[in-house]
Amino acid sequence: MTAATHTRLPTEVRRFVRFLETGEAEGLFARAVFGDITFPRWRVQVTGAEELVAFRLGEHPGPGTVRVERYDLTPRGWVVQLEERWEDGGQQWYAREVFRADVEDGRVVELAAYCTGDWDEARQREHAEKVTLTRP
Repeated sequence: MTAATHTRLPTEVRRFVRFLETGEAEGLFARAVFGDITFPRWRVQVTGAEELVAFRLGEHPGPGTVRVERYDLTPRGWVVQLEERWEDGGQQWYAREVFRADVEDGRVVELAAYCTGDWDEARQREHAEKVTLTRP
Protein backbone atom coordinates (compact mmCIF):
# COMPACT_ATOMS: atom_id res chain seq x y z
CA MET A 1 0.00 0.00 0.00
CA THR A 2 1.36 3.40 -0.84
CA ALA A 3 0.54 6.85 0.45
CA ALA A 4 -1.46 7.44 -2.73
CA THR A 5 -3.96 4.79 -1.58
CA HIS A 6 -4.51 6.59 1.73
CA THR A 7 -6.80 9.17 0.11
CA ARG A 8 -9.35 9.02 2.95
CA LEU A 9 -6.76 10.22 5.45
CA PRO A 10 -6.57 13.90 6.42
CA THR A 11 -3.93 15.76 4.41
CA GLU A 12 -1.46 16.08 7.30
CA VAL A 13 -1.65 12.36 8.11
CA ARG A 14 -1.31 11.48 4.42
CA ARG A 15 1.80 13.69 4.17
CA PHE A 16 3.27 11.94 7.22
CA VAL A 17 2.62 8.49 5.72
CA ARG A 18 4.33 9.65 2.52
CA PHE A 19 7.32 10.71 4.62
CA LEU A 20 7.50 7.27 6.23
CA GLU A 21 7.28 5.57 2.83
CA THR A 22 9.68 7.79 0.88
CA GLY A 23 11.69 9.96 3.29
CA GLU A 24 10.30 13.10 1.63
CA ALA A 25 9.47 15.64 4.35
CA GLU A 26 9.22 18.96 2.51
CA GLY A 27 7.08 21.28 4.66
CA LEU A 28 5.90 18.51 6.99
CA PHE A 29 7.84 19.50 10.12
CA ALA A 30 8.29 22.85 11.79
CA ARG A 31 11.93 23.95 11.79
CA ALA A 32 12.19 23.43 15.58
CA VAL A 33 10.10 20.23 15.75
CA PHE A 34 10.70 18.08 18.82
CA GLY A 35 10.72 14.30 18.38
CA ASP A 36 10.49 11.81 21.24
CA ILE A 37 10.96 8.23 19.96
CA THR A 38 10.51 5.21 22.22
CA PHE A 39 11.72 1.74 21.25
CA PRO A 40 11.26 -1.42 23.32
CA ARG A 41 14.54 -0.87 25.16
CA TRP A 42 15.65 2.63 24.23
CA ARG A 43 14.43 6.22 23.99
CA VAL A 44 15.78 8.98 21.76
CA GLN A 45 14.93 12.68 21.52
CA VAL A 46 15.77 14.95 18.61
CA THR A 47 15.13 18.62 17.98
CA GLY A 48 14.92 20.19 14.55
CA ALA A 49 13.40 19.13 11.24
CA GLU A 50 16.73 18.21 9.65
CA GLU A 51 17.77 16.20 12.68
CA LEU A 52 14.45 14.34 12.84
CA VAL A 53 14.54 13.47 9.15
CA ALA A 54 18.19 12.37 9.39
CA PHE A 55 17.39 10.17 12.39
CA ARG A 56 14.49 8.54 10.54
CA LEU A 57 16.55 7.91 7.41
CA GLY A 58 19.29 6.40 9.53
CA GLU A 59 16.82 3.95 11.04
CA HIS A 60 14.89 3.19 7.82
CA PRO A 61 17.26 3.97 4.94
CA GLY A 62 15.09 2.78 2.04
CA PRO A 63 11.58 3.29 0.80
CA GLY A 64 8.85 1.07 2.22
CA THR A 65 5.14 0.59 2.57
CA VAL A 66 2.76 1.65 5.30
CA ARG A 67 -0.57 0.16 6.28
CA VAL A 68 -2.57 2.57 8.42
CA GLU A 69 -4.60 0.65 10.98
CA ARG A 70 -6.23 3.63 12.65
CA TYR A 71 -6.00 7.37 13.01
CA ASP A 72 -7.71 9.78 15.35
CA LEU A 73 -7.78 13.54 15.23
CA THR A 74 -6.95 15.30 18.49
CA PRO A 75 -7.51 18.90 19.58
CA ARG A 76 -3.84 19.63 18.75
CA GLY A 77 -3.20 17.25 15.83
CA TRP A 78 -3.56 13.50 15.33
CA VAL A 79 -2.62 9.99 16.40
CA VAL A 80 -1.94 7.25 13.86
CA GLN A 81 -1.36 3.53 14.42
CA LEU A 82 0.36 1.75 11.57
CA GLU A 83 2.50 -1.07 10.29
CA GLU A 84 5.62 -0.53 8.19
CA ARG A 85 7.49 -2.88 5.88
CA TRP A 86 10.75 -2.15 4.07
CA GLU A 87 13.80 -3.84 2.57
CA ASP A 88 17.30 -3.33 3.90
CA GLY A 89 20.44 -5.44 3.64
CA GLY A 90 18.66 -8.07 1.55
CA GLN A 91 15.97 -8.64 4.20
CA GLN A 92 12.34 -7.66 4.56
CA TRP A 93 11.77 -5.76 7.81
CA TYR A 94 8.61 -5.06 9.82
CA ALA A 95 7.53 -2.71 12.62
CA ARG A 96 4.30 -1.54 14.25
CA GLU A 97 4.16 2.01 15.53
CA VAL A 98 1.95 4.64 17.07
CA PHE A 99 2.69 8.29 16.36
CA ARG A 100 1.17 11.30 18.12
CA ALA A 101 1.65 14.66 16.44
CA ASP A 102 0.93 18.18 17.58
CA VAL A 103 0.39 20.42 14.57
CA GLU A 104 0.55 24.20 14.19
CA ASP A 105 0.02 26.07 10.93
CA GLY A 106 -0.03 22.78 9.03
CA ARG A 107 3.36 21.58 10.32
CA VAL A 108 4.23 19.02 12.97
CA VAL A 109 5.75 20.81 15.97
CA GLU A 110 5.97 17.81 18.28
CA LEU A 111 6.07 14.12 17.45
CA ALA A 112 6.02 11.19 19.85
CA ALA A 113 6.63 7.69 18.45
CA TYR A 114 6.21 4.30 20.07
CA CYS A 115 7.74 1.45 18.08
CA THR A 116 7.79 -2.33 18.52
CA GLY A 117 11.36 -2.31 17.29
CA ASP A 118 12.41 -3.46 13.85
CA TRP A 119 11.78 -7.15 13.22
CA ASP A 120 14.06 -8.90 10.73
CA GLU A 121 12.88 -11.99 8.83
CA ALA A 122 13.96 -14.38 11.60
CA ARG A 123 11.93 -12.47 14.23
CA GLN A 124 8.90 -12.39 11.93
CA ARG A 125 9.13 -16.17 11.38
CA GLU A 126 9.51 -16.79 15.12
CA HIS A 127 6.44 -14.66 15.81
CA ALA A 128 4.37 -16.42 13.12
CA GLU A 129 5.33 -19.83 14.55
CA LYS A 130 4.37 -18.92 18.12
CA VAL A 131 1.42 -16.55 17.77
CA THR A 132 -1.83 -16.64 15.82
CA LEU A 133 -3.28 -13.19 15.34
CA THR A 134 -7.05 -12.84 14.95
CA ARG A 135 -6.75 -9.53 13.08
CA PRO A 136 -4.18 -8.31 10.57
